[in-house]
Amino acid sequence: MAEVNSQQRQPHTVVGSRITSGRPMVTYVVIALCVLIYGGQYLVPGLTDRLLYAPLYTGSEPWRMITSLFLHSTGFIMHIAFNMYALYILGRVLEPVLGHVKFAVLYLVAGFGGSVGVLLLGEPNVAVVGASGAVFGLFGAFLVVTKAHGGNLVPVLVIIGINLVIGFLPGANIAWQAHVGGLVTGGVLAAVLVWVPRGRNRALIQWTGMIVVAALLGALTWWGWTPIREAYPFLA
Repeated sequence: MAEVNSQQRQPHTVVGSRITSGRPMVTYVVIALCVLIYGGQYLVPGLTDRLLYAPLYTGSEPWRMITSLFLHSTGFIMHIAFNMYALYILGRVLEPVLGHVKFAVLYLVAGFGGSVGVLLLGEPNVAVVGASGAVFGLFGAFLVVTKAHGGNLVPVLVIIGINLVIGFLPGANIAWQAHVGGLVTGGVLAAVLVWVPRGRNRALIQWTGMIVVAALLGALTWWGWTPIREAYPFLA
């Protein structure tokens, strides 16, 4: 009987990852990094300026498209409070479903997608900070996973809708472009993971799909940077 049980296939999630009861360690690590860097923004002069992202930095310092995901506004504590609370709630649901590595990749690529949204839709000289793009990517992924499980989409859509609307309010000073870019990217990545047909090569196809999404974002970055470079020749 023991041999039979050992040969039985372990249960898997909707994306094909093994079901585990472990802690969402990637979620906790990201939260810890954001909190530590938030403290560093107060203690280290110029840290915020060195890590934030504006489209003008794309050609010379493209890594800012990722480092900005761990920054938050020091003048409004609710910024980091909301992002970390949303990350905690969504991460505890999504990370066990996606697996640690896929969740980490989804978070970073969705955040990258948020920065691409700022590049394509924002003002070249307006800088952004915060994990909002990546968090909205988790919202997009949660929407797809909920749909795959046959869950009720209404509460998720209401939360997403409210937060998107807030970003468009006059004087809100919120990068709605990052929200839109992250939401779309997270949803696409989750769709790649969820709707790849089951089979021996499922994991390979999933990773290939995620790489393709990241490559498309890279192509959009180059395409969006070209007119800025031409408009500001001193940046070349």
